[in-house]
Amino acid sequence: MVQNKPPSRRGRPRAYDPHEALASATRAFWRAGYSATSLDDLTEATGMNRPSLYGAFGDKRALYLAALDRYVERSKQAMGEALNGPTLAESLRSVYELALSYYLPADAPPRGCFIIGTAAVESVKDEEIRTKLRESLHAFDRGLEMRIKRAKSDGELAPDADAAALALVASSILHSLAVRSRAGDPRDALNAIVEAGLASICGTSVKNGRVAQKRRRR
Repeated sequence: MVQNKPPSRRGRPRAYDPHEALASATRAFWRAGYSATSLDDLTEATGMNRPSLYGAFGDKRALYLAALDRYVERSKQAMGEALNGPTLAESLRSVYELALSYYLPADAPPRGCFIIGTAAVESVKDEEIRTKLRESLHAFDRGLEMRIKRAKSDGELAPDADAAALALVASSILHSLAVRSRAGDPRDALNAIVEAGLASICGTSVKNGRVAQKRRRR
């Protein structure tokens, strides 16, 4: 006996959270990079079909730019909070430890920095992405420079310390951690980079894997 099936009803599109969808798309781009992430990868990651994806975010490039903007803004906010430590050494360590928690997730393979791992590659042929990359790196430099200037005012650094140059050194450590974590360097090796960098920037000595602030003459 053949049973007649009732006609299917066209339901409403499944509801989605745009913030969660964008976070899922960011993780997809982060894993494979922009070029290697297909629309099928993005629909699977977000749980949205292509028409819904296009309707919400535009094409693949527009979705990537939105993911990049999201990551940059969240990173600037997180860095600002981490830099509020009582000393420069503690503040910078908080920044590096926070960065490593992103670069080396506990439940996924090493992934490094989203900006460096994806935007640096695409910036070669995409001027808008190159501009966003440059502006984001400079924004991080400024945040570090402001904290270093505060350390000078507090007497943690010598009066003639070059805050702008030290900020570039601090940023370079972040970049090194991003690349080396993606390459699979162990956490101990990355921590050693952090401690050596703190010793260089803060005028400190490394003792038992931690940084001890040297006394400065007033």
